[in-house]
Formats: sequence, C-alpha cells, structure tokens
Amino acid sequence: MARAEHALDSILPPDDMSPVELHRAMRYAALGGGKRLRPLLTYATGHALGYDGPELDAPACAVELIHAYSLVHDDLPAMDDDAMRRGRPTCHIVFGEAMAILAGDALQALAFEILARGNRERGMAMLSTLGHACGAEGMAGGQALDLSATGCLLTLHELEHMHACKTGALIRASVRLGALTIHADAPTLDALDRYAAAVGLAFQVRDDILDVEGSTTVIGKTAGKDAAAGKPTFPSIIGLDPSRARLDELTDAALDAIAPLGERGEWLGELAHYAAHRIR
Repeated sequence: MARAEHALDSILPPDDMSPVELHRAMRYAALGGGKRLRPLLTYATGHALGYDGPELDAPACAVELIHAYSLVHDDLPAMDDDAMRRGRPTCHIVFGEAMAILAGDALQALAFEILARGNRERGMAMLSTLGHACGAEGMAGGQALDLSATGCLLTLHELEHMHACKTGALIRASVRLGALTIHADAPTLDALDRYAAAVGLAFQVRDDILDVEGSTTVIGKTAGKDAAAGKPTFPSIIGLDPSRARLDELTDAALDAIAPLGERGEWLGELAHYAAHRIR
C-alpha cells in the first residue's frame, strides 16, 4: 500500500500549482485514504507472474485514479447523494459540486495519460482494457443500471450482471493490466480474469452485507443508505445467510482459478479473502 501511496502522490499535480482549487480537489479525492485494493491487485498480479518492477506503477495508479474519479461522481447529489466517504466529507461537500465534477474529469484523464506514457510497448492493449472497464459496458453502464434499478426487484442474475459492470469491471482491469505489463499468455490471462471476476463480485456482496450490518464510523460511509434508497442488494434479494454463502462460493472460485500459480499466487489469495471478509 505504501508503494501505491507514494506513486499516486508523485503522479498527482502539486496542490500549489494553478489551478490550485482543482488540484487540491484531485488530491483530496485520490489521497484521502481507502483500501487501495485495485492497485494492490495490479502489484500482486505482477508478483505472481514473477515481476515487481517499476512498470507496474503506471497501471496501478491508473486504476486507482479511475476508482477515485468514480467515487467523486457517485457521491454527487444527482447520483448517490452521499455526504461522507472514507470517514470524511465527500469531495463535493468540501469543494462544491462544480469543482468535484471537474476533479473527477481530470482524474479520469490523468489515468489514461499516465497509462499511455508509462508502457509504450503495450500501451494500446492497456488503454483498451481500461477504457472498456470504465465505459458503457463497465462502470458507467453499471451505474446506469444501478440508477434504473432503484425501487425495482431484480433477479439474482440481473443484480450480479449490474455489479459485474459497476464494481467488477475495474477490478478485472486491475488484474489484467498487471498481467499485460509482463506479456502474460492467453491461458494465464483467462485464469486471472476468472479470479478477478469472482473477487469483484465478492467485493460487492460484502459491501451489501456491510450496508446492513456495519456502522457508519467503521465503514467510513453512510450505513443503511442502500436500503433506505430502495436499491436492490444481495441481502434484500436472497437474504443475509445466502449472501454469506455466495461469498464463500466466490472466494473458492477465485482461489481455484489461481491454484496453478502455487505459492506465487499467495498474495492474490490473501486479497481474495480480504475482499470477502473485510470490515469496511
């Protein structure tokens, strides 16, 4: 995590450079704590495939910048309308809605910029991977499905598809970018994608459980907000105990996918367990 923090701090514009307010909002959004699961997945993938070098820094930062931008926009009044993120006021509460929108836009642009300049040989494949993850078939599409689903009763399949886009797509990209950095072959990419798809869905199932069982002070955002807003969640559709059982199934699927990596995949295995059992 320290490596990701240092890399992010180095890549973001200084907060005393014009336009100062925009740069401060960008740094507030990107450096304000968080689990750093996505860059950790990028680094862990490289490690599992035998590489820990500096070329992993650009994709690791890119996925976290995209994640930060998505949180800024998700918290806006027109979207999820949340006043707290990571245990402190959301970006638009501190800097205003207009500056928060611009900060999100700038973080997204910076993610593609650093990815393009950080790995010239594999840049196009990596840019395509990230673009797909945050576009209409990824995060943006998932968020659109989420907005449309408020107050509706979804099937389990529909719910899982929505979250495979909204949450899972960027997690899958985090792993794939780590693998693309070192020319992973097709069977390895496929196994890692199955791992990441399971981890991404497990992360969201756990998020839904925490919305029911967690407290605002522990999880760092408003607890119970999904239920109050009438959003479909795993507990609301299949119940708490079946949601926990689904977590176990997804964790097993993730671990099975990386079993051929042996001890090299231990870090990825730890992150799979973390996604499914975290307390915030």
